[in-house]
Amino acid sequence: MKYVALIYMNPGAFEALAQSERDGFMAEADAYLKEFGETGELLATQGFALADPSTAKTVRVRDGLTNVTDGPFAEAKEQLAGFYLLDTETIERAAEIVANDPAARMWAAEVRPIMIEAGADD
Repeated sequence: MKYVALIYMNPGAFEALAQSERDGFMAEADAYLKEFGETGELLATQGFALADPSTAKTVRVRDGLTNVTDGPFAEAKEQLAGFYLLDTETIERAAEIVANDPAARMWAAEVRPIMIEAGADD
């Protein structure tokens, strides 16, 4: 079954780390991606980082009218910072893998089944 892991963080949190901390984090992240890429459970051996939320556009269509506004969808401290795809037997295994991501130690990580795989009733 396929799952998406969503990484949430405060904008600027990574940049606020000392250079040595950023370098250490990136080395751990590379090792994490390599380890679970080799098991076949991580479907892409690179994470997909997103640009700063201030560069986002939010699109809403109501009653046939399109409204496009600047910024992220939610008013929240933490914003979606990136994601990756997993292919595991259970959501518990997906959560175990995500717990190894160094980002999960610093920010929030959400694991969610992909609907096409899970079905609308799961």
